[in-house]
Amino acid sequence: MKLDKRQALAALILAASVATIGGAWLYESLGYLPCELCYKERIPYYAAFALAPLAGFAARAGRVGLSRGAFLLLALLFAGDAALSAYHSGVEWKIFAGPSDCSGAISQAGSMADFMKQLQKVKVVRCDEPALYVLGLTLANWNALVTAALAALAFAGVGKVTR
Repeated sequence: MKLDKRQALAALILAASVATIGGAWLYESLGYLPCELCYKERIPYYAAFALAPLAGFAARAGRVGLSRGAFLLLALLFAGDAALSAYHSGVEWKIFAGPSDCSGAISQAGSMADFMKQLQKVKVVRCDEPALYVLGLTLANWNALVTAALAALAFAGVGKVTR
């Protein structure tokens, strides 16, 4: 079975998405907890788990419009994620102010003693303090690069592709 270019692009986007989320989960299992922005930056990858196969199968079935639509949605999601990751990188570099919700969850306490116990258990994962550098870049930096590349691949799937 020979893949056409749209099917190959869809397979590549899916494989990169699975690998990226797998890497994120691996780092998380090693104790590098994601911040609130990191969780939001994962959303397009999860969407790609459904949209990339849809784009590929639609291309295989000759449903070019559906395939192009799925690629367009992927491209917009990844382009938006690249922008969010660039913002996150700026927060880490102290160029931009980070979101105020980069804090741990605190449930309602029944007493001041319960509240103090909750405070001792909460681990705040800050958006402006990188947990890890890989080859000199933070995970937000890497995500900006990866999502920009995935957006470019998805935009290529939107265009006229010949077999």
